[in-house]
This record gives sequence, structure tokens and C-alpha cells, in this order.
Amino acid sequence: MGYDLYITRAEFWAENEGSQISSEEWLAVVDADPELTLAADESTPYFAAWSGKSVHDEPWLDWFNGNVYSKNPDQPIIRKMLDIARHLKSKVQGEEGEDYDGSEEGFTL
Repeated sequence: MGYDLYITRAEFWAENEGSQISSEEWLAVVDADPELTLAADESTPYFAAWSGKSVHDEPWLDWFNGNVYSKNPDQPIIRKMLDIARHLKSKVQGEEGEDYDGSEEGFTL
């Protein structure tokens, strides 16, 4: 099990009808960002590996149902998510609805 963080335009990530990030927008971000590499297969067509420094061996982001997400992201991945969110005019939100802005305790941009 783990904890997911989402890049979303919705007030609450799970209720994003009408405010989805399109898969095309996500693929354009991946294509334009040298730190992201599409590593998709049939079951995960929008999965992207991130080349930044992380405690995880293979940090990643994926698009699903109008949101971009990662599981158990460390601080560097959260920073990357915040950068992507700014680009997509969206926000980073935890699975319980808490918004992340980079000011969380122990977190520095």
C-alpha cells in the first residue's frame, strides 16, 4: 500500500469532471521535459520515468482519469510535481484532499 499525490485541476482530485488534465496535455509535458521519459506499455500508456534525484530507484509519474499522480513521492518528486502543476495551471493534492504548496514541514523548494 502507499500514499498517492495528484496533480489536478479539481477542487478534490477524485471529483474532477469538467476540470481534467487531458492525456494530450500530459504527453506534451513529457515530450517537452528532458527529465521525463515516456516508459509506457499496454497497461500504462501514460507512464513516465523521472530522471531526477530521488530516494526511489525508479521515480515515476503517470496520468489516469484526468489527473497525474505518483505513489509515495519523496520531496524531490513533490517539487517536480509542483513545477508540472504550475505549468498545467493546476495543483498538487494528497489522496485525502490536502493541498501541497511546498511549505510543508521539512519541505524546502
